[in-house]
Amino acid sequence: MSQSTALLTDAYELTMVQAALASGTAHRRSVFEMFGRRLPPGRRYGVVAGVGRLLEALRDFRFDQQALAHLADAGVVDEPTLTWLADYRFTGDVWGYPEGEVWFPHSPLLVVEGTFAEAVLLETLALSVYNHDCAVAAAASRMVVAAGGRPCIEMGSRRTHEESAVAAARAAYVAGFTSTSNLEAGRRHGIPTAGTSAHSFTLLHDSERDAFTAQVASLGPGTTLLVDTYDVEEAVRTAVEVAGTGLGAVRLDSGDLGALADEVRDQLDSLGATGTRIVVTSDLDEHAIAALAAAPVDGYGVGTQLVTGSGHPTTGLVYKLVAREGADGGMVAVAKRSPGKDSHGGRKWAGRRVEDGTATAEVVGVGERPDDPALRDLLVPLVRDGEPVGGEALTEARDRHARVVAELPAAATRMSRGDAVLPTVEH
Repeated sequence: MSQSTALLTDAYELTMVQAALASGTAHRRSVFEMFGRRLPPGRRYGVVAGVGRLLEALRDFRFDQQALAHLADAGVVDEPTLTWLADYRFTGDVWGYPEGEVWFPHSPLLVVEGTFAEAVLLETLALSVYNHDCAVAAAASRMVVAAGGRPCIEMGSRRTHEESAVAAARAAYVAGFTSTSNLEAGRRHGIPTAGTSAHSFTLLHDSERDAFTAQVASLGPGTTLLVDTYDVEEAVRTAVEVAGTGLGAVRLDSGDLGALADEVRDQLDSLGATGTRIVVTSDLDEHAIAALAAAPVDGYGVGTQLVTGSGHPTTGLVYKLVAREGADGGMVAVAKRSPGKDSHGGRKWAGRRVEDGTATAEVVGVGERPDDPALRDLLVPLVRDGEPVGGEALTEARDRHARVVAELPAAATRMSRGDAVLPTVEH
């Protein structure tokens, strides 16, 4: 049986429901939107990730007896609210940018329509999933761009919470990483997994030769041998002697990676191992990867900087009420006016203007969408009448991301700090 996700939320979501039930406003039709007022500093585009995870969590967003007992014991809400929560089911509709899309300031990544009470309860859950996954995906996308077609391996499990590690592997795969070291991500999401050995395996043996011999005997000559435990030049020579010229790859995890890669490539070629690949690790980020563009590197393993969003561990997304039912039954636009934290009232539509294969603007508006053949609709149905309808294979999101990044202006590939590569045009 799945575990309830209903308590993965903040207390004030439930206390708002209690007060709204008491005032008679809890059942007013409402529209909430998730958006970012700005991109994280220096980023030129954001990446949508976590859609599938949110839909899975929404299926289990039920206040079971254990959750209700905790709320009662802790005195979080009163008895009438507990009774209401016992029957809670989200019955509304959700639209959103599909997973793998890119986004810009004020893009409505998620539009949630239902009663106030049932929609406000999803705020924290939606934000926690998207703020984490979008941050990792944005960092991963920049790393993939910097890698220029060379494969990137996600290997950050030891640098974050165990569940965050699984989510990070998923987000990185959406953004173009080829594999992960995390086995649970492989089981849960079908992501290819990879891994061979650490320095401890070499240190375990009486000699580096013994360690290489044991690894090749077990995993075959196509394995990747870690060659920087002692002396790199000696290790590369030993690796080829043990595995033969068909050795799959060597890994460098320290030192001046660019200079070492040049030296190792020359040595491998001189030993006849011309097909042996060079994989580099060691606290890489997109800038370090870009700096290695001219080096004879065949792949990158990325950990800490990936799972922490490469300097931006959260995305800054917010979830705001933009419309609610008025006294006459019609919908009334509402907006927050706080300085620096304003929102724009009214339910939005969103489209991307694409001309001659290149995206030129993010267009967001209220009311009727213009009949413009250059605008590609961005919002798709995710939930209808409480039932998720937007599920898709992770490979579809991955393919989508590759397509939408390819249609962005060339400035999107720059690693330097800059503004959003597309303007957000209000219509």
